Amino acid sequence: MDLQTGRFYWPTTIGHHPNYPQLEEDLTCDVLIIGGGSSGAQCAYYLSQYDLDVVVVDKREIGSGSTSANTALIQYSGDKMFFELANTFGEDRAARHLKICQKAIDEIEKLAKDIPIDCHFTRRDSLYYASSQDDVKKIDQEYQLLKKHDFDVVYMTEAELIKLYPFQTPAAIYSYNDAELNPLAFTYGLLEKAKSNGVKIFSNTEVIRKKAEEDYVQYFTTSQKLIKAKKVIVAAGYEGLEVKKEKNALITSSYAIISKPVEEFWHKRTLIWETARPYFYMRTTPDNRIIFGGLDETTEFADRRNSMLLHKRDLLVKEFTKLFPSIKFEPEFYLAAFYGGTHDGMPILGIYEDIPNSYFLYGYGDNGTVYSTVLAQMISELIVKGSHPDLDLYIQTRPTLSSVIK
Repeated sequence: MDLQTGRFYWPTTIGHHPNYPQLEEDLTCDVLIIGGGSSGAQCAYYLSQYDLDVVVVDKREIGSGSTSANTALIQYSGDKMFFELANTFGEDRAARHLKICQKAIDEIEKLAKDIPIDCHFTRRDSLYYASSQDDVKKIDQEYQLLKKHDFDVVYMTEAELIKLYPFQTPAAIYSYNDAELNPLAFTYGLLEKAKSNGVKIFSNTEVIRKKAEEDYVQYFTTSQKLIKAKKVIVAAGYEGLEVKKEKNALITSSYAIISKPVEEFWHKRTLIWETARPYFYMRTTPDNRIIFGGLDETTEFADRRNSMLLHKRDLLVKEFTKLFPSIKFEPEFYLAAFYGGTHDGMPILGIYEDIPNSYFLYGYGDNGTVYSTVLAQMISELIVKGSHPDLDLYIQTRPTLSSVIK
């Protein structure tokens, strides 16, 4: 799959990245992790804490897939708003999901302190603003639910907002203690920590054929090497759908630009996003750049996505300038990438009868790093302990209110 194209920022932030060999011999292991991006790295980190023989393989150089295009706004709220999730799953289940995601941000902070590479994890507040007067009702509904369930948020009026931000919006929710990080450094750090605990990691090792038995799964590489594993985790990002189709998942295309270093920023360098769908979002970087993204397209065709990149780059600059006319945004990096989501707004842990002993981590949505933390922990406990109390929220067979009523 042609995951992304453009000029990528995150690889330029890594001085000397770790190198991993290609698999050149047959292997037997307890757990095979397919995918060496952020989600696979988190799985490797957690499983490395147990007495297990764990192997990670990636078809590319480690970290060169979707991780290099991840803009890494670390938030608990997602593209489906709290009240929308409540309408689908019920208020209690939606609240439990958001609390789990909030806790996952704390967990990511702990991981960032434990790994040997600085991923520049930084706590940031978030501003979620109404894109139009018509969306104020959505902001009101969202705020009431968040406050009801004790999330640390403040409602801001247009008069309050104009004192802090140069653009006009009728209302917004200001949230505390979200975060940002460098997703590529985070991934390398997790894998290096896992490697120090005995995990074997191989790059440029593509698995193409599988044979599932009752007690194990066999995968063959393009070079005809055999990997025999008791359990398999498919953490291949959007390419996981090439291994197992999931009807709840969907792929679209998204665009982002990264500025040259700037001297001026907005209030507290908050993470900013909006109620419109698709929406614009932004964050800053440790070297004083601005990441600004949006203008999503529904296309699943890489050629069509890529053909619009330069036009989208220029449009994004114009849209940013409307919001912050005093900040000169000169795009040094820009990219077009596939973006995965789910129809019901929740990430998916796939466990399928036709592929036994396997777990599919679909951390799809605009909070992919957070979702991967949640699912990686869950899969690790399922492998080691056999159960997890929150599996019902994320397994692909999860019920919705409409299915229960039927």
